[in-house]
Amino acid sequence: MRVTVIGAGVAGLTCALELAERGAQVEVLERHGELAAAGCSWFAGGMLAPWCELESSTALIVQLGAESIPWWRERFPATVTNGTLVVAHGRDLAELQQFARRTTQSRELTGEELAVLEPELRGRFSRALYFAAEAHLDPRAALSALVQRLSELGVSMRFGVEVQALPLAGRAVIDCRGLAARGELADLRGVKGEMLLLRLPELALRRPVRVLHPRLPVYVVPRANGEYMVGASMIESDEGTRISARSMLELLSAAYALHPAFGEAQILEIGTGVRAAFPDNLPRIRRVGEVLYVNGLYRHGFLLAPALARRAAQMLLHGQHFPEVADEDSRQRRLA
Repeated sequence: MRVTVIGAGVAGLTCALELAERGAQVEVLERHGELAAAGCSWFAGGMLAPWCELESSTALIVQLGAESIPWWRERFPATVTNGTLVVAHGRDLAELQQFARRTTQSRELTGEELAVLEPELRGRFSRALYFAAEAHLDPRAALSALVQRLSELGVSMRFGVEVQALPLAGRAVIDCRGLAARGELADLRGVKGEMLLLRLPELALRRPVRVLHPRLPVYVVPRANGEYMVGASMIESDEGTRISARSMLELLSAAYALHPAFGEAQILEIGTGVRAAFPDNLPRIRRVGEVLYVNGLYRHGFLLAPALARRAAQMLLHGQHFPEVADEDSRQRRLA
């Protein structure tokens, strides 16, 4: 089968790889001129945290996310499985209790146990939750690794290409354009996310840390070379080119409250991206005419993309049906 995948974000690249590994002849078309500009995947946090996400999501996110972690570990060996920490300052400990009630697969740590796991946080928090099975990765390194693997499999990657008409003659098409597909998927909406990339080699956190707060929970994700990604914001907006002063202050304040050393960090980058979401914030694989759309990953791009890509490949190559991601009614029946 000859397949064109439109979009070189994480959804498009994982779909292309699943198809290429199964023997399809695949090409990837991306309207931006380089990988760094290919949508919100470049600014993602890279947390593979399905059990944490249960706090505000459904069992479907846990199911798809749990499938995706071994996929990433096999295809991107730099995936780190050190778990996730969730902490709250003294005045917000009720938020930690609520988080524990809404999620699964965690154990509660005392302040002393937390200090053993993350020595840099010694004395800073009296309690924490530890999700040991969760993982994280550097999204930019992961995207580059997927591109390299696709090249090795003979997949054509073409950047700076606008697709003028769908479907494409003689080729199956998977559309992974995110919010750019709203002309065909009218129920999509934009959710803006904002992030900071900081450099602080003096600090050595080894796993993502979520800091709970009633207004703006924040996550801090370690990367290589003493760098940390700080993010959290979810703003109902299609405008993704600017970060607000309020968000900048709150992200920096939350990082500083996690550890005062962040007050000396270098700000390497400020980034924004607009994620595509359906009204229920759950993903879809939807066929419109001859085109298969993989969309609506919301804030769970790297977490959900491999599981969705596997299903899209099975649908395209073998005609299988996956009601849990097909439409709202069948999804609710499946999870009930």
